[in-house]
Amino acid sequence: MRFRKILSFAAIGALCSSISLAEDIRFWTTEEQPDRLAKQQQMAADFTAASGHTVEVIPVPEADIKTRATAALAAGDLPDVIYFPLDHALPWVEAGILDPYAASDAIEDLGADTFASGALNMMKLPEGYAAVPVDGWTQMVVYRKDLFDAGGLDAPNSYANIIAALDKLHNPPDLYGFVAATKVDEPFMSQVLEHVFLANAVSPVGPNGAQALDVAKTTEVLNFYKAIAKASPPGDLYWDQSRSLYFSGNAAMIIWSPFILDELAGLRDSAPPTINDDNQSRELASKTGIVTNFAGPSNPAGAAWSSINFFGITNDASTDAAIDFVKYSMNEGYTQTLAIAPEGKFPIRNGTADDPDKFTEAWSKLDVGVDRKAPLADLYPAEMIREIVNGLNVAQRWGVVEGQLALASKMVNSQIINRVVREFIDDQIDATTAIEKMNDELADIQ
Repeated sequence: MRFRKILSFAAIGALCSSISLAEDIRFWTTEEQPDRLAKQQQMAADFTAASGHTVEVIPVPEADIKTRATAALAAGDLPDVIYFPLDHALPWVEAGILDPYAASDAIEDLGADTFASGALNMMKLPEGYAAVPVDGWTQMVVYRKDLFDAGGLDAPNSYANIIAALDKLHNPPDLYGFVAATKVDEPFMSQVLEHVFLANAVSPVGPNGAQALDVAKTTEVLNFYKAIAKASPPGDLYWDQSRSLYFSGNAAMIIWSPFILDELAGLRDSAPPTINDDNQSRELASKTGIVTNFAGPSNPAGAAWSSINFFGITNDASTDAAIDFVKYSMNEGYTQTLAIAPEGKFPIRNGTADDPDKFTEAWSKLDVGVDRKAPLADLYPAEMIREIVNGLNVAQRWGVVEGQLALASKMVNSQIINRVVREFIDDQIDATTAIEKMNDELADIQ
């Protein structure tokens, strides 16, 4: 079915007589760095050559996108298409900024079954979709596959497998079993904890707002996090120590974003692997495995914390031209879209109905790195590339499907969960007290 309202033949005739076939499109993008902007401008120029529609690419800082969109709505001057992060999608539909009928038409034309299901479900409405998922990434358990293989250990894709690996590999100070995030005022700890909670299907929000944390499931989360924290070095740990200790060969497992992938292979001088004397060595990359779909004992299906970006078609858009631009950006121009920053832009469309792996294969051949460049396919085996991309099928965030993302974000930013979990792993409180404290304090957030 088509989601847009069907116009009468008379209305269509009136429209056709009042517009030209080629229309101008204004495209707002939060990818404003000069090199990324240039790639988007080239893709837009290629679309113009193919369609006749001109595209003005307008950079907008991510910090300003919400304010700019609200002001443009009030002035009746919204752009046609906006590229934006997850947080704004559903509020913008409710505010009348986005046209979900147009987004749904674009997804239907491209084929909903060609999109990663987790990313697409984040935009699901009772009828259709709020926006078109473009790219994203998921948190990963990064681990020393060589040590796991030598020890006969299963991949760390569950609480149980990680605990089993800690028992066998933890040998400080030469090798810490894990480097858990424990610095309570760091967003890194918030992201890692949400990843671990999601893995066991625990959320502080439900369809009606704040909800009490499930006692049994949350106890499992807390005991697991204490185990990986006890297998970590002492102190306040965040992304810096976890990366440094893994890079030096002194950590068996960490949780990190995919932006570590080029660094692991010695392509970035500011963050070289130090496992040997050659800071351009690919040795550590060759010994590394990753897990995206991570499961707790109460959630065998698993989950992955994700960061997703979207194309939104606005209610002020030249709708048909805007749909054509989004479809081009997700099809003929999709490799160019991903090439803006391939190490952090996993393909949400793996391919087309006729060629299911088309975009995954193209993405894997795009160069990553800073001081040196190489495609991911040259750095990592094909099964690892598939694992990276497949994480988007289980992509989740607190509050998205419940329509409570804004509340969940306030809870995360309050750092209440970080603080209470730290009290628990430091043996200051027991699990029952920790859950009561989190429930009481989170319930006060509006």
